[in-house]
Amino acid sequence: QVQLVESGGGLVQPGGSLRLSCAASGIIFSISTMGWYRQAPGKQRELVARIASGGSTIYADSVKGRFTISRDNVKNTVYLQMNSLKPEDTTVYYCNTVRRGVDYWGQGTQVTVSS
Repeated sequence: QVQLVESGGGLVQPGGSLRLSCAASGIIFSISTMGWYRQAPGKQRELVARIASGGSTIYADSVKGRFTISRDNVKNTVYLQMNSLKPEDTTVYYCNTVRRGVDYWGQGTQVTVSS
């Protein structure tokens, strides 16, 4: 079965950095598009960044220039490097992939940006 396991969240001061990781299993990772989403309480889940199998990427306007998504097809892992973090980046971040038309999600990792 498909499993996505996130790690790397935590508490960081404004302007700081964190790197999230998502280890995937149960999929052919090298041909899978992988994404990071986030969802604040009471709000819809929103796309943060996505990386296709060939390496092309898209980002939400709110994170362009600050966040970088990357992938390691040997480790079956997708990363989200988050720099210049702001308090408004505080929320739960989820890893995502789609297999045969079905969305799969990780359990989420909390990111808190606060002084």
